[in-house]
Amino acid sequence: MTRRPAERNFHMRRLLRKQVKSYLFYLYVYSVCYIIIPAFSFICVSRCSGQRSSCFCLSAGFGLFHWLLLAVCGWANASDAVEILCVSFLLPTARCDLLLTSADMGLLTASIFLGMMVGGYVWGYLADRRGRRSILVISLAVNGIFGAVASLAPSFWLFLLLRFFSGVGVGGSIPVIFSYFSEFQPRLRRGAMISALATFWMAGNILAAGVAWLVIPRTYLIAHWGWLDFQSWRLFVVLCSVPSLSSALVFRLLMPESPKFLMEAGRETEALLVFQKMFKLNNRCTTKPFPAVGLMIRSKDDGVKNRPTSSSRCQRLSQQLKQALDPMNQLFVGPLASRSVVLLFLFFCISFGYYGLWMWFPELFKRAEDGGSPCAKRGSRVQSSENESCYPVQTAVYMEGFVTAASNLPGNIFTILLMDRIGGKILLSVSLLVSSLSVFVIYMVETKTQSLIVSCVFSGVSVISWNALDVLGTELYPTQLRSSALGVFTGVGRVAAIMGNVVFGQLVDSNCAVPLLMVSALLLAGGLAALRLPQTKQTELT
Repeated sequence: MTRRPAERNFHMRRLLRKQVKSYLFYLYVYSVCYIIIPAFSFICVSRCSGQRSSCFCLSAGFGLFHWLLLAVCGWANASDAVEILCVSFLLPTARCDLLLTSADMGLLTASIFLGMMVGGYVWGYLADRRGRRSILVISLAVNGIFGAVASLAPSFWLFLLLRFFSGVGVGGSIPVIFSYFSEFQPRLRRGAMISALATFWMAGNILAAGVAWLVIPRTYLIAHWGWLDFQSWRLFVVLCSVPSLSSALVFRLLMPESPKFLMEAGRETEALLVFQKMFKLNNRCTTKPFPAVGLMIRSKDDGVKNRPTSSSRCQRLSQQLKQALDPMNQLFVGPLASRSVVLLFLFFCISFGYYGLWMWFPELFKRAEDGGSPCAKRGSRVQSSENESCYPVQTAVYMEGFVTAASNLPGNIFTILLMDRIGGKILLSVSLLVSSLSVFVIYMVETKTQSLIVSCVFSGVSVISWNALDVLGTELYPTQLRSSALGVFTGVGRVAAIMGNVVFGQLVDSNCAVPLLMVSALLLAGGLAALRLPQTKQTELT
């Protein structure tokens, strides 16, 4: 039967539509298989080649290795807190045995910060040139050895000198430990993990306060040697050196070098071994090998600079000095300049306020115990122990120090949960403003209970500032400058801490209001300045 023309045209149009659909489908498949997927793969590979260590950290997974790393680095961070804060807990007793004035106590608390200022930049520079792990081992060992030897010092000036050398060690481990730890972390977890690492400072604070509470009041622990009366506070100093020495031993025996540093230094074979170790510990239930395809490393010229080849000793020293100062110059040129200036100011403000006040809390608690107010006036010259109330030791002073240290816990939990959601910039600014208000209130308290409550508020809020500052300082700088930058900033912070302790020592007897109001004003200024920093929430490390 012959079809009519209209019916034939209808079938032809339907056949044409089917053919067009078939052509479009084949074109779609071809585009996906040969254009879109290769282009997407090229973009991913290009991006990964620019952020190689981040990609391989992600490929290594997240698991047991990172929790073990947190425990080891956290213990090292806690050891630094113990070594710094132990002086503040021994002051109420050691001031009688060493015949200290309030000014002497200010110098003693400042001495470790002077050492940290010297050690901060030196160790930070060496860590960016020689590697993180070896510098951590040396600085932790220096901290622990000189801290332990200080317990045998028979005079104030020798004790002061040994505490200075202990501070040189602390100055290296604090900035380097955060650089080392952050370079193992995947991007999405880095803020929370760095906040968790900073939490161990609270653990060290609680440990120092707890050991002081248990040991210093036990006067039966005193040993009489021919040239020295080994008081209970000297035993406390020895015990405070144990965390640093044990941390140095663990890093020396068990911990690998930072893979990001190894890749920047062109040591790709060593970096691959570290990634394989991470992958093996994080993926214990799989037999798959670490996906190391694409491990392409830049030349050493992009990372660690070669040593000078000049034959002249003077020229070599000159070139080495220029290399040592080069990281500092890079911090204050180009796009890094503005953030570096703001961070310098922030480190100064918070270090002056926190350490200037925190190191004097036990002494202020003792004054509140005696007179009701932390600013109760008294004579500055300390007489012999027979004429002072150092013995029997007032255990309430150490109990209050323990409670104040434990009040850091809510602030640490807060930062761990919210750092990657809110970002360090906002947390830093708000916490500094609240800290400023709490310090202002300390001046107005009139009872021991009020002093303890306000001190706990300051402790719980100020720790948020430190945690946020640790995250921002780590994320705002590239690998080849990270440790040097933190070393410079912590060095400036040590100058501020020295000034804060000296100011408190000079004025705490005559005009207690001046240092407290200075701290409040500086924290307020720091809270406003923090708003000038860029937001770094979940950014890649460069």
